[in-house]
Amino acid sequence: MDHQNADRCSLLSLRHNYYKKTGRNKIEIIEKRFSVLTGNIIRNRDIFCEMAIISENPRRGDESMMRKLLIPILLATALGLNSCSTGRAPLTQQDKTGRLLSPEEAYRLGKLKNKPYVIDGKLYVPMDYRETAGYQETGTASWYGQETLDQHNNQPTAYGETFYPDRPSAAHKYLPLPAIVRVTNLETNASVIVRVNDRGPFVGNRVIDLSAEAAKQLGFYGKGTAKVKLEVVTK
Repeated sequence: MDHQNADRCSLLSLRHNYYKKTGRNKIEIIEKRFSVLTGNIIRNRDIFCEMAIISENPRRGDESMMRKLLIPILLATALGLNSCSTGRAPLTQQDKTGRLLSPEEAYRLGKLKNKPYVIDGKLYVPMDYRETAGYQETGTASWYGQETLDQHNNQPTAYGETFYPDRPSAAHKYLPLPAIVRVTNLETNASVIVRVNDRGPFVGNRVIDLSAEAAKQLGFYGKGTAKVKLEVVTK
């Protein structure tokens, strides 16, 4: 790279508005998520410098090039993190009194969990905390209970909390952990507020896995699944 292009490889270059139509700063989001993934500043500097240059000189096919560059890096790094992890967090996500941390407290204390992860060879990239404000989603909900707990030898949730089938809680693939969500059964209009502290469901196109108690409160425990609406009610 020549001197002029090297100068453009500052972090400011990464903040270029790549997608002017949406106003979303994709380069910055990529840089932030990669930093979160590695737990440090970007290590493969040359690749992100090239992305910054592409962003300021957009050509047809550049978006595809960026995707080809980024996905293998994220996948390889996530696989590396998974290989040196037990897959479940320790039971430490509480304050000194034993009270569970709110999403806002977890974010402020650096204990929010939204690192990319791999399940069955597929890479999942959770949302940034700031993206959850006003977040809504509609789809199929399922539930899990004591049988799942027994199958996994009473392992804690992905956020490191004890799973209680008889208390309202939930698992989601993309929300940062923890999150507080209102779930509404669109057939009955019944709703329940749950703490999202686990990952899943990884079956079909289901959007949320609820505890047995939450499923009972929503009236689909016997049915198994239901069409629901999710709303993040607090950050």
